[in-house]
Order: sequence, then structure tokens, then C-alpha cells
Amino acid sequence: MPDEHRLEEEFLSQEVEKQISNQLDEVEQIEIDVQTDLLKILQGQADGVSVVGQGLVIKKDIRVQEIKLQTDSIAINPFSAIFGQIELNEPVNTIARIILTEVDINRALTSEFIRSQMQNFELNVDGEIVSFEPEKIQVFLPGDGKVEFRGKVLLKEMGNTRPLAYTAIARPRTHSQPATLQGFNCTEGEGISIELITAFMQKAKELMNIPSFKWEDIAFYIKDIEVQKSTLILMLEAQVKQIPSASI
Repeated sequence: MPDEHRLEEEFLSQEVEKQISNQLDEVEQIEIDVQTDLLKILQGQADGVSVVGQGLVIKKDIRVQEIKLQTDSIAINPFSAIFGQIELNEPVNTIARIILTEVDINRALTSEFIRSQMQNFELNVDGEIVSFEPEKIQVFLPGDGKVEFRGKVLLKEMGNTRPLAYTAIARPRTHSQPATLQGFNCTEGEGISIELITAFMQKAKELMNIPSFKWEDIAFYIKDIEVQKSTLILMLEAQVKQIPSASI
């Protein structure tokens, strides 16, 4: 392929940039490259799509500092593509590198969208069901691969509900090592039993080792996590069933 983009490829890339930018609440910079040509468009094909962006905001408070994304070859609706709209005829595999700052993460944790996704979880402690209702959580990235959590929950056990504040230090799983919870301390409240701490740490380990998660029509698979001072870097693989629309 020549160094200069074919006119149809450049047109489609610019139209998709506009389409995606209009769906974002904020965007500092975004560049989308649809790798195709007119013949492939008419056949409903594209070699791939790459995205490079900075300062992208969705759902008002969910911000990504930087994203680099590349898809495999894709099957698209040729009639929509002619008018600059990418509609997938088949799911497409994608690899992505996403950078989040400590500020980004804590901003997202206070958003209505994330708070609506945070569910109560239950623990079986010697046959008794104990539930935690998250109220507040903050994340700190001190470096050296560690993540510090500070939060408050409502602890419900034996028919009673009481507040509990905590701090926890963890190392997320990477391609070479499993997730570990290195410390847990109660900072407010009456404290919790050893049995409950043991059950809580087991649950935390399960949550940190979850290999994938789903959002709308996109399934994400976490391949690697790198924790630097004030920055979290995620390496993801994703299967995209459809390009998110403005209504999402």
C-alpha cells in the first residue's frame, strides 16, 4: 500500500473519527485509521481499524488518559461504510493498551455509572451469611506494583448493620504472577473477626483474579496489568460484537 492513504480510506477514517468523537463527552485527541480500500468496502471487508487517543471521557466521569487499539480484519456492512458508518457483520478481535491515572480512577469511582455497577457481595462465614454494601472507595498508586485501597462499607451480620472503614494493599495479577492481598486493616468501627477477615481475603483474591469482564457488546480479557506511580497500564484483548452507538 502506498505511503499516502487511498482517498476512500482517508474519507472513511475521517468520518469514523467524527462519529466516535461525537459520542464522547470530552476528547483531547483521537486518530482513527480504517485500513481498507474501495473494493474491500464494496465486499464488506476491512483489514483492520487502529485507534490512538488521549483524554477520552465517556459517561461524564470515566476518563482514559491514553488508548492504543488495533483490530483484526473485520466484516462490515458495505452500504453503511460508504456513508462513513462502521457496522460489524461479525464480532471482531481487538488488542488494546490503556493508561489510567490515579486521578482518572478515583473520578470514575465517584461517577453515577460506576456506583450503579457496584454490587453488594456476600460471604459465608462458618455457615452465616455476611454482606458488605460499598459506600466509598479511593485508590492510590504508590508505585512498586502496589495498589492501595481506602474505603467504607456497611457490614451486615447477625441482623445488625454497622459502618466499617478499611485500608488494603494489593498487587494485581500480571502475566507472570497471581494477584496477592498484602495487607488489610480496619481504620474505623469495631473491627471484624479473624474468620471474617479470612473469608474477605479469599473473596478479594477471587475478584482480583477475574480474567474478563463485559460492558455492553464488548467482552474484555485482561492480559497484563502494570502498576506505576500514579499510573495504571492495562493490556487487554477484547471481542467486539458492535461498535458502541451514541445511545449507549
